[in-house]
Amino acid sequence: MKKKYLAVLAASVAAVSLFAAGCGSSSSTSSSSEKTLVVGTEPTFPPFEFTENEKDVGFDIDLAQAICDKLGYKMEVKNMGFDALIPALQSGQIDLIAAGMDATPERQEKVNFTDVYFKGGYSVVVRKDNTDITGFDSLSGKTVGAQVGSKPVEIAQEHGATVKQFDTNTQGWMELEAGTIDAVAIDQAVALYYLQQGGNAKLKLAGEPILSRGVAMATAKDKTDLTQQINKALQDLKADGTYAKLYKNGSERNRKNNYLSQKANTDVCRIHPARHRCFSMPVSGIIHYFVSSTSKRWTGGVEWSLASTSRFSAA
Repeated sequence: MKKKYLAVLAASVAAVSLFAAGCGSSSSTSSSSEKTLVVGTEPTFPPFEFTENEKDVGFDIDLAQAICDKLGYKMEVKNMGFDALIPALQSGQIDLIAAGMDATPERQEKVNFTDVYFKGGYSVVVRKDNTDITGFDSLSGKTVGAQVGSKPVEIAQEHGATVKQFDTNTQGWMELEAGTIDAVAIDQAVALYYLQQGGNAKLKLAGEPILSRGVAMATAKDKTDLTQQINKALQDLKADGTYAKLYKNGSERNRKNNYLSQKANTDVCRIHPARHRCFSMPVSGIIHYFVSSTSKRWTGGVEWSLASTSRFSAA
């Protein structure tokens, strides 16, 4: 009888332990009392996030790590499809989305957005021999590739395109180069990055970009405190110069791989094809620049100071 009692007691303790473990959220505390923040991203969106040597790297990853350092969290990155990020946040699989996500009103109904930390836009990319697509206004009747769940899907459809949606941006580039789609609609900074990394051998930008509402990180609706903490960390990172360093110079990884090359690239500079000459622009300039209708120059700082501009910059 005593043995039976002990067996039942042991089973009960095990069941309680399993139940307690199952009730934990993705924000966890390890045995060493180190808090973990699980960051969800989609790693085919350079220069914001991508995989290099089996590691997650990029501007968003660097910024999320800096935020975690400020808040005393250990960062854990989970990769998934872009359209799976918000459901994962809502179900508690991740604590934070850092994936170049635009803070649209539709998404804001489902998540809390942090303060905007990047303002950019969307562009159309076509093959070099394409002469009939000159921007979003000429996409009607065309087959356009875009990442599933992204804002460019909606914009291309609004302009009359048949949109072929891809899980990753890599698929879009491959199909565009193969000629199975007419164009790709994508974030401007990502397009410029791809062109500068060699895509300009076959591809080019078409027309003017459409401005975005701004990129922000996202937390679950019931994590208002975490949203406020991240906003405070962003403010502190801007105040102490960390944000400007990440934003202007990129990480040591980017410098080592020559991503901040000053080499001029005429196809990259076709942001405004009708406006004067091309100019040398590093990838830091892709993430932060103003283009004037009358002149262009790189100030060497974290901001352009010219009038009559189309703006793609930090918030």
